[in-house]
Amino acid sequence: MGQTGRSSPPRSLHGGLYILLDLIAVVVFVAIGRDVHGHVDNLHGLIKTSWPFATGVMVGWLGTRQWQNPLTRSAILVWLATVAVGMVLRVITGQGIAVPFIFVSLGFFALTELGWRIIARVGLGWRDRAPH
Repeated sequence: MGQTGRSSPPRSLHGGLYILLDLIAVVVFVAIGRDVHGHVDNLHGLIKTSWPFATGVMVGWLGTRQWQNPLTRSAILVWLATVAVGMVLRVITGQGIAVPFIFVSLGFFALTELGWRIIARVGLGWRDRAPH
């Protein structure tokens, strides 16, 4: 335990599971959006719509090295990369964007990607892990 008496996250949440939480947020966002807009629910459509945002998650994680300490403020950059890269890739691939969609994306990913980190830090009392 550290000076604050807070514990590190359980070993089961190290590494890949952290990034999985951000990728699950992408899939949930896309699934909700596809349902709201009446798109046929199929795996191909889910993947086609998800990959730009999933790529944004990966760019954010690689750019900030989040795997070393996923509960730091650099998570804000992961959140912004998810949306920015996702929107750019959607435009490049002809999927299109609209201003309200950008704001909905920013809000949803703030709640989910930043939300699980806030819950982990505050609600569960996890402290930052020092990089190895």
